[in-house]
Amino acid sequence: MTKNTRNRKKGLTSQQRRTLWVVAGLFVFSVLLCVSTVGGMGLWFVNRQWNAAPVEEVSVATTWLADSAELTVAVSPVMAPVLGELAEQFNRQQARTPDGNTMAVRLVVQQPEQMVREALGEPSFQALSPDSSLWLDRLEQAWAAQSQAVEREGAIPLGERRTSGQVRYAVSPIVIAAWESVARDLGWPQRAVGWQEIQRKATEDPDFKWSHPSTSNASGLLATLAEFYAGAGLTRGLTEEAATAQSTLDYVRAVEATVRFYGEGEEVIVAQLAEDGRGFLDAFVAQERVVIEWNRTQPGEPLVALYPAEGTLWADHPLALLELGAQGNERATTENQRLTFRAFTAFLTEGEAQKALLEAGYRPADLSIALDGAGSPFANTDTVDWRQPQTTLQMPSPAVIDVVTNFWYFTKRPTNVYLVVDTSGSMDGQKIVRTREALRSFVDQIKGDRDRIGLIEFASGAKSFLPLRVMDDAARADMLQTIDRMEAIGGTALIDAVYSAVVDLQAQNDTEAINAIVVMTDGQENDSYYGMADLQALVRSRTSPQLVIFTIAFGSDADERTMRDMAELGNGQFRRADETDIEELYRIISTYF
Repeated sequence: MTKNTRNRKKGLTSQQRRTLWVVAGLFVFSVLLCVSTVGGMGLWFVNRQWNAAPVEEVSVATTWLADSAELTVAVSPVMAPVLGELAEQFNRQQARTPDGNTMAVRLVVQQPEQMVREALGEPSFQALSPDSSLWLDRLEQAWAAQSQAVEREGAIPLGERRTSGQVRYAVSPIVIAAWESVARDLGWPQRAVGWQEIQRKATEDPDFKWSHPSTSNASGLLATLAEFYAGAGLTRGLTEEAATAQSTLDYVRAVEATVRFYGEGEEVIVAQLAEDGRGFLDAFVAQERVVIEWNRTQPGEPLVALYPAEGTLWADHPLALLELGAQGNERATTENQRLTFRAFTAFLTEGEAQKALLEAGYRPADLSIALDGAGSPFANTDTVDWRQPQTTLQMPSPAVIDVVTNFWYFTKRPTNVYLVVDTSGSMDGQKIVRTREALRSFVDQIKGDRDRIGLIEFASGAKSFLPLRVMDDAARADMLQTIDRMEAIGGTALIDAVYSAVVDLQAQNDTEAINAIVVMTDGQENDSYYGMADLQALVRSRTSPQLVIFTIAFGSDADERTMRDMAELGNGQFRRADETDIEELYRIISTYF
């Protein structure tokens, strides 16, 4: 057993506790205030065609006419298809403001974290609909901190709140989605299944694969809060003291130790399931409506919604208006946009729109609508249960959520990840510049002292080989210096570089960690000693720890076939990227660890 492995088995040290208490309130703010590259965000959304309201996947202009009645709404990817159709129905009504302007709603698709970041600056939207009100709470926290900073500098005070008029128009509980055969093996439907059953199954069966998104996604954060509640033995009133008790942390760490990987929201998991099939995951955390939508559209074995026996939280899908115009030369929300917001929220929370949300698998905000009525997706099925969950957990205070988010870095499953980077001659120019920026972004996202990163820079052969190390200050500085020195020259020995990463991960033999490789190339394999058959034999050897391989085809000339084969071999994912989205891609991949 290595020194690093032994250290991972210990509880939190007193120094780690002191450090976390200092940064607990600051970390979230620093993340939220950090503006990241958003070009190419459409790469991450499920590729669907909607006959609905105009839906943009990138930022739009931040100016509008003083009497504009067009309301731009930022919406989370999982809700975008349904809200888009409802917005189109609203637009067809051609409702008008008192001064004769036509009300209209337009959507932009954004991940909730990105909504919050943009809303703190000069957003391109006047309203937002994340998948959970917890993002609105975080926005208000960050806005208050930003306001206080401005006031300390002697500037004009900002508005007290950034949002107003919050309305909940649909809800969906967070469940563990499992294939029916897996659910029965876990004890469903005879008994309620919870986190302990998931932990037991994953511990006993090394082939069992389950996942929940990182805490940068609502379903991941809500599931993590549920685990902390379970560890504390509570269903209400989770406090900072209860969340950080050693017994709670030990419980959460035991559950998290069985996670195959983390990652993005359920819309990405579902897209991957549709592409890779039954073998991709056995179970995953998602909103209940994902189970309904999957079973309605996908043939074969159904998914079952398991409502955690210890209790669960809900994605409550709010819609809120931004109070723009309080800072600098920021364009103010118009009175007509306010009228459109009120009209649209009324439309969403009444009549046919509520029935449409039910048909789409959400539970409507209108409690008078029967969930088990004729035509309801909850009727005549046992894959979801409208009478569940039996235990609804109380949403903790924003301060407790911040603490849980920070302490999660010390309870989640640790990671050993190799960055395998092509710096051959074809990477010259902006490609190598953007690659350096992307790699720096990835390294910056790795927090805590339980994750290790290694780097293999390759062309005709290995140019740099940095072995796995915890990213303390010295290792981080060394890694960033190596990245800054990267130059584009040589051929492309892609397979040899990945082979070297696999060999070292096997030598580590760290079964407690997520063992991963993130490999990027912009060209064709042309200079390796080993072939794909050699790599396959190495990965599939019985002595090999389980690996996850992410492959990135940078540009149009990359060896896509080889990259896809590598990703499939490592039960990972293949992605495409160009200069506009490579940094955001690396940032998002970092959430898997």
